[in-house]
Amino acid sequence: MKYICLGYYEPAIHAAMTEDQRNRMFDECFDYDDHLRANGHWVGGEALAPSATALTVYWKNGKVATTDGPYVETKEQLGGILVIEARDINHAVQLMSRHPSTRYGAIFDIRPVGDMSEIMHASEQRRRKLAPH
Repeated sequence: MKYICLGYYEPAIHAAMTEDQRNRMFDECFDYDDHLRANGHWVGGEALAPSATALTVYWKNGKVATTDGPYVETKEQLGGILVIEARDINHAVQLMSRHPSTRYGAIFDIRPVGDMSEIMHASEQRRRKLAPH
């Protein structure tokens, strides 16, 4: 089963690190990513640019509106996503609890991937009926 792991970090902790400390942290994290790949648990992942570069899009008063930066103000910022393959949620927790970034203050929100295939199929059927022939 696939799990999406949302990785949060505190920018202040990263800012307080020396370059050597940051390099060591990244080296340990990338080494663990290689371990996940080698053992068939890596599905994908990406880092995110800082939250100051974010743009939040939402619906307000009948039209699209945007807000610069993250919508929610928190100390922690979403730093990236990791998609892993695990037997169950306990296995996913076990895998992510060994991720080196947790020793540097990272927090992971682990969620099963939602299976949208039936909903997508039903939507395709409805849209086909509405499409001009």
